Amino acid sequence: MGADGISLLGGGQTVACPFCGLPQDRVATLEHDWVLLEPGVDVLAHLVPAEHRWIALTDGRVAVYAVWPPEALQRCRIEHRLACSGQRLPDLWPWLTALRLENARRVEREASTEPVAGELEWPDVG
Repeated sequence: MGADGISLLGGGQTVACPFCGLPQDRVATLEHDWVLLEPGVDVLAHLVPAEHRWIALTDGRVAVYAVWPPEALQRCRIEHRLACSGQRLPDLWPWLTALRLENARRVEREASTEPVAGELEWPDVG
């Protein structure tokens, strides 16, 4: 476990992004590799281009879901790199741009709540 409480190794765990510092889910793929997915984002597959859709399999692994057209209610996940506010990417989809902007605001919020080194907090004595 890292100093920020984010696990740094192993599958099915969360790792800190080196670009933005936010968590990303490390998940095994069908090809026995690893992919880093955006946590908590599960969207309708038809909103995501085929080569960027990751669907969860029953054994916990994920696979690219390139079926076209996708089933009407099929949901998928996306790689964190596509939603990372610390990386420059083209505007692939309007909702993804909104997610990247929200992640940038989240990084700023989390940074502003951290105590500044050398600052003392005085106890409330009434």
